[in-house]
Amino acid sequence: MTVESVRPETPEPPATPGAPAPSGTAALREPPLAGGALPLLGHGLRLVRDPLAFMSGLREHGDIVRLRLGPKTVYAVTTPALTGALALSPDFHIDGPLWESLEGLLGKEGVATANGPRHRRQRRTIQPAFRLDAIPGYGPVMEEEAHALTGRWKPGETVDCTSESFRVAVRIAARCLLRGDYMDERAERLSTDLAIVFRGMYRRMVVPLGPLYRLPFPANREFNRALADLHLLVDEIVAERRASGQKPDDLLTALLEAKDDNGDPIGEQEIHDQVVAILTPGSETVASTIMWLLQVLAEHPEHAAKVRTEVESVTGGRPVGWEHVRALRHTNNVVVEAMRLRPAVWILTRRAVTDTALGGYRVPAGADIVYSPYAIQRDGRSYARHLDFDPDRWLPERAGDVPKYAMSPFSVGNRKCPSDHFSMTQLSLITAAVSAKYRFERAGGSDDTTRVGITLRPQNLLLRPLPW
Repeated sequence: MTVESVRPETPEPPATPGAPAPSGTAALREPPLAGGALPLLGHGLRLVRDPLAFMSGLREHGDIVRLRLGPKTVYAVTTPALTGALALSPDFHIDGPLWESLEGLLGKEGVATANGPRHRRQRRTIQPAFRLDAIPGYGPVMEEEAHALTGRWKPGETVDCTSESFRVAVRIAARCLLRGDYMDERAERLSTDLAIVFRGMYRRMVVPLGPLYRLPFPANREFNRALADLHLLVDEIVAERRASGQKPDDLLTALLEAKDDNGDPIGEQEIHDQVVAILTPGSETVASTIMWLLQVLAEHPEHAAKVRTEVESVTGGRPVGWEHVRALRHTNNVVVEAMRLRPAVWILTRRAVTDTALGGYRVPAGADIVYSPYAIQRDGRSYARHLDFDPDRWLPERAGDVPKYAMSPFSVGNRKCPSDHFSMTQLSLITAAVSAKYRFERAGGSDDTTRVGITLRPQNLLLRPLPW
């Protein structure tokens, strides 16, 4: 399976599900309210206690249901067709509780949180760095980092998969897109800070207690320290590039030379926010996916062995390289199936910019919309044996059975992740490199239960690599 077959085409949004509300709205329905809301907190406590089960159960109550998060009413969309319509419709913008919670990290001027003309201009600036024909330029760095990852491991010794996954994800992003010598100390700072910040932002999203998060409690102080260090790290990277006088052909040079809509250089805050958007969400999601892939290889040794056999067949026993990735069909399918069952990005939000309709339900202007790729991608209505790890479901003869938008790991429309090819290449290459050299077993003290924050990853995955 290739990234092209994972990514759905992006036709015009369906006329019925995402159409603007007609002038006479009497026929439109009010979405039902999900049960279990508590006074003041609404459904927020259930989202904190068991968010994955809560979101996965909402489809039983309707295609769209209303939730209460504190004083706010939020609309939850539960079906593949309507999440596709939501992503493609101009009536809904990137906004809502998730993005408000992320503004402290991502700022308001980066491509991740911008809308309208600013977002389109920013996409034009960064998109060339992620085109398919740009990947060969990154291939040697990806290879070097993937093989350095396996070279650091000693057979039989315990590997901390959290720190190792973050290190390789951060180093690939930094070396490919920012072209600097970013040493392990920075990767460690970034991974530690991200773990704290994303955990705190999730709390702020589902339990919006406002001023209480400004009080000097230990958790708040820890959150504020980590957030400040993240922004300091970005300032260091930008300052080093300016001081060097160098202009390599990379994303940071493109940002430093970018112009706004008036032809003037973009502001310092936008440069800062763009670098944050490059380093942090991408590193967090890729690192989380690497952790799940390592967990999959340990839990399903039959697929690890099949990947190893495929790599040997394709490479002829030579070290695997980026040029082999497209031929590694089972390896790619293992990556896709891991992303289906354990998507790093498990919850997304939008906001209605006008009175509109979705799936025959009334959605008022200003309403917040939430949906869960985790719930959509594990729904038994879309997948046979929906909880089984089955990479072969992505073989060409079977992939057509999956409903449209039931698997959109990089989203669709103008908010599609620009780094889809970049991410798929490094994930498949890392999976191939580690599987060619090692099989895995769990180490004592390992905990691969799911840690839920803004992203999903194992709580504390510890593995022992063993020679084949």
